Amino acid sequence: MENKRIIAVVGATGAQGGGLVRSILNDGKKEFAVRAITRDVNSKKAKELKQLGAEVVQANLDDKDSIVKAFKGAYGAYCVTFFWDHFSPEREMEQAKNMAMAAKEAGVQHVIWSTLEDTRKWVPLTDKRMPTLMGNYKVPHFDGKGASNVYFEKSSVPYTLLLTSFYWDNFIYFGSGPTRGMDGKLRITMPIGSAKLPGIAAEDIGKSALGIFKAGKKYQNKTVGISGEHLTGKQMAAAFTKTFGVDIGYNAIPASEYRKLDFPGAEDLGNMFQFNNEFDDDFCKARDVKFTKELNPQLMNLETWLSKNKGKLEPIISGEAATA
Repeated sequence: MENKRIIAVVGATGAQGGGLVRSILNDGKKEFAVRAITRDVNSKKAKELKQLGAEVVQANLDDKDSIVKAFKGAYGAYCVTFFWDHFSPEREMEQAKNMAMAAKEAGVQHVIWSTLEDTRKWVPLTDKRMPTLMGNYKVPHFDGKGASNVYFEKSSVPYTLLLTSFYWDNFIYFGSGPTRGMDGKLRITMPIGSAKLPGIAAEDIGKSALGIFKAGKKYQNKTVGISGEHLTGKQMAAAFTKTFGVDIGYNAIPASEYRKLDFPGAEDLGNMFQFNNEFDDDFCKARDVKFTKELNPQLMNLETWLSKNKGKLEPIISGEAATA
């Protein structure tokens, strides 16, 4: 590792972690070396990262001792969990606690925790405007992360709490892209009314995280939020229309309808979009685009991201997506 400070990246084969690994490897200044942490070092993605020049090591977020070993000797650590792997906020919180404790035991000097709001601070469990899920949450994949902030705040390790935004990559990989209705027209379906949604390219999360590590102590023991652009549903649809030359509309269904859609996590996401809609000012103010561009001068807006990913999106736009 040639005396370079090491950044240990959890979830290195995922969207956020992979973006940071590549950002470190592609950084012209070569300030850091990168240690890619993954459950399976023999996976195709892990082997690709090793070929690119990353040190690849195995760790399991359910096993604190394995994380301590993976963090040993690292200057910084990027910590992220993947709720959609197990749909359990309790497990996500336990994994976050393991990472915070491991960072302390390993002597890490700066941890970035990829987090989101605990929506229960805005919508208590007694509030009936949206259903309580899993007995104790309003937006489970938000609330578990937000509740886990305390583990990093109390760890005595310098930390940055990083509020991320809606991944535009979800338009490709998570079924959020335009779907064709019974009338044959393509539409983006989101229950956000006329509210703006902060969005960002997954790779820009990694680049922004690198900017935070490069800034040294500037953002330590602080909460920061990142976004590539704040857009309404109509503005997102217009960006798609402009990029692909096909008329794409915006379907602003009620959150109550979205929660009934037939896919795992629909209730969770329905509540998430409703939270974004009803607390739009707070949600957007926490994710400043100008600040994000200071961290990451190459920050993409939606149109730029769409142009870059046109080939991946064309099968969806051409009508191969499932009928909504």
